[in-house]
Amino acid sequence: MKSGNSEGEALHPIPRIDLSALPQERSSDYFELVEEFGRVFSTIGFALVVNHGIPSSLVDRVFEASRQFHGLPIETKMSLELNHLHRGYIPINTSTDVNSKFENIENPNQSASFMMMREDSHEDPSIFLSGPNQWPSLEGFRETLETYHRSMKELGFQLMKLAVLSFGAEPDEILDAFHTPTTWLRLLHYPSRSGAFQEGIYGSAPHLDFGCLTLLAQDEVGGLQVLSQEEEWVDVPYIADSFVLNVGEMLQRLSNGFLIPTPHRVINPKNRERYSCPFFYDPHVNTVIKPLKGTGNPKFKPILFSEFLENELKAGYLRHQTEA
Repeated sequence: MKSGNSEGEALHPIPRIDLSALPQERSSDYFELVEEFGRVFSTIGFALVVNHGIPSSLVDRVFEASRQFHGLPIETKMSLELNHLHRGYIPINTSTDVNSKFENIENPNQSASFMMMREDSHEDPSIFLSGPNQWPSLEGFRETLETYHRSMKELGFQLMKLAVLSFGAEPDEILDAFHTPTTWLRLLHYPSRSGAFQEGIYGSAPHLDFGCLTLLAQDEVGGLQVLSQEEEWVDVPYIADSFVLNVGEMLQRLSNGFLIPTPHRVINPKNRERYSCPFFYDPHVNTVIKPLKGTGNPKFKPILFSEFLENELKAGYLRHQTEA
């Protein structure tokens, strides 16, 4: 595996996908989009999607909400520290990608974040991670995030149908699991670094996303890198009004290996802070994940999503490691 840096000389051409046809499910343009999705996410695994239908003004409001939250006094943020429901403030140096398949990760991620999940009225012991969110006392903060969350959830459902069609399965077999999805909206702040990049010190260490779909809104600062097919770390460019879209390990399992999760990492930018807002779209936690019908002889054993999630969270977050 070749190593790069955030000031890399060349950019790998991350494909750009136009989602204009996404609502037009019976059109020829839609079926071309299905084919393009399968082609891109069975090879490169990352794309910049445009014309996705989310207003840029709403995305801007989310970034402003993130800046306001991260600008609060540390004591205020710590009063909302990540709880057992995986909601709240994640301080710097409390998350480590120990399950990384690409490096022996010893140092915690150099980032802080606020985590919002689906808003439930109460915690249900039979549903892992169900419950209400924690909210700061910031005017408009909750309203902005909940509006964005609703819009992204609708987009995620459309993209899941597109993904399932791209590998030849029937959407009805799995889409019921997304009527009450597991959703994560994370407001990330990466502090700047003053010196040269040091191997092993990351904003986000090399990893695969473990769920189904990730839609990332990023600022123009840069820092996100993807491992190319040539095994070189390459920068993901910023394009206004786009999302970075990638698939995770659960969608790889559902597609029986056809769709591939791609390794990626974040290098903290030099002398500049970075903000990003990833939205993760996954099935209900009680879903059994297994290759769908029509995808050939199963290459993956069935797993219960909640059990997989619990193992991932306990491995990566101090908060979950200290639970009784």
